Amino acid sequence: MSRESATRPGLVLAVCCLSLLIVGVDNTIVTIALPSIRADLHTSFAAAQWTVDAYQLVLGALLLTAGATADRWGRRRTLQAGLAVFTVTSLLCGVAPTAGWLIAFRVAQAVGASMMNPVAMAIVAQVHPDPGKRAKAFGVWSGVYGLSMAIGPVLGGYLVDGAGWRSVFWVDVPVGIAAIALCARFVPESRAPRPRAADPAGQAMVVVLLLALTYAIIEGHALGWGSAAVVGLLAVAAGTAAVLVRWERRRDEPLIDPRFFASAPFSGGVVMALVGMAAAGGYLWVMTFYLQDARGMTPSAAGTFLLPLALTVLVVAPLSGRLAARRGPRIPLVLSGAGIALGALTLTRLRPDTPGWLLTTSLVLLGLGFGMLNAPITAISVEGMPPARSGVASAVASTGRQTGQALGVAVTGALIVPRLAPGDVAGSLPAASHAGWWTIAAGGLVVTVVAAATTTRRALRTTRRVAGLVDAEAGPVAAPDDRRAAPARDR
Repeated sequence: MSRESATRPGLVLAVCCLSLLIVGVDNTIVTIALPSIRADLHTSFAAAQWTVDAYQLVLGALLLTAGATADRWGRRRTLQAGLAVFTVTSLLCGVAPTAGWLIAFRVAQAVGASMMNPVAMAIVAQVHPDPGKRAKAFGVWSGVYGLSMAIGPVLGGYLVDGAGWRSVFWVDVPVGIAAIALCARFVPESRAPRPRAADPAGQAMVVVLLLALTYAIIEGHALGWGSAAVVGLLAVAAGTAAVLVRWERRRDEPLIDPRFFASAPFSGGVVMALVGMAAAGGYLWVMTFYLQDARGMTPSAAGTFLLPLALTVLVVAPLSGRLAARRGPRIPLVLSGAGIALGALTLTRLRPDTPGWLLTTSLVLLGLGFGMLNAPITAISVEGMPPARSGVASAVASTGRQTGQALGVAVTGALIVPRLAPGDVAGSLPAASHAGWWTIAAGGLVVTVVAAATTTRRALRTTRRVAGLVDAEAGPVAAPDDRRAAPARDR
């Protein structure tokens, strides 16, 4: 009996996808509720940005530690702990009395979420040792991830209209409880045979770097781009990045193994995750406010209008995984960048009365780009790396995704908010958004260029060289160690 059959990989994939579902939905379900949160809690656009970005930044910053912790402590145990924290803090977000408390609870929610996505991805890789089946599993995984983010605004719109914005957090609670129970029943435990030591200094520097950079971007207009505070924050970010690189190079067991980045596909995957998700996050943020503020739609009407995006992702994401498995990552990644770029370009002359068919065309194109993005990025980030380091490798890719979403909202907001007329936000928003659409289109172009450059045969050979270097110290693959695992002689 093989390990793959003994662990029932289909059920494991389903349970991991359920944990992914609630995190993915939470990434965007809050976006559709932002206008209602802003009105009810009397917050500014900057505070609305922080409701999203505080969550994304903390999540992105802690993913690296979560991946290494799971390799050491046990992946199933880490996933269950993350689900528990996420479920409790979702309940607290739903009762937050002020914007400050909401942001604080969102930070705590992100701590739980950081223990889920990369760990679940590593579990999926562990129970699918065959590269072809693993690529197909990543296609399903990426389809759920993309769909969860796409249906978030649709589901959120109806929840906000029917039960208020607080319900977008409460919906996570029953799903989280079910995921904890199913995880205990079906997911095998696994860990790296030679766990790495913790790197608290490296983790602290990652947090400082991301927070300083994002705060400077979000508050740059209000404080002044030449102000001592903003310049100081940018200097802190740059200095921290430089120190972090030197620190990680000198450690025997770094938080971020610099050798991974000698793999051109791995580095390209991180860049494409960062830029592609920044474009998608910025797109959804602007479109949400445009539909509700400039077009006067209710949250449920705005969510329904975004349905073509969700449906396109639902169709495209599994195809992306199959295409990556059969033809390699280049084709889906190039299509992803093209879809994102064209989707944004159609809106560079956005008006309050832009025809609905043009908006729908843009949503379908973004759905194509977004749906094609995740499966090949996941595959090239983990494929070829030693399985004992799969948690760390996948965490770096996930960090790129989450940080990209946060920076996308921050950069797009920094471009648009200063152009809004104080007395006529709704009327000035369409014209103010033009700079944002051009920037998002440029992000799609970057994805296309990086995909073409880092998926050549020569580039793919760099992954094998890196894997050979890392594998010498990583040791053999850790087998699932509970009673559902296959005996060692059957592997």
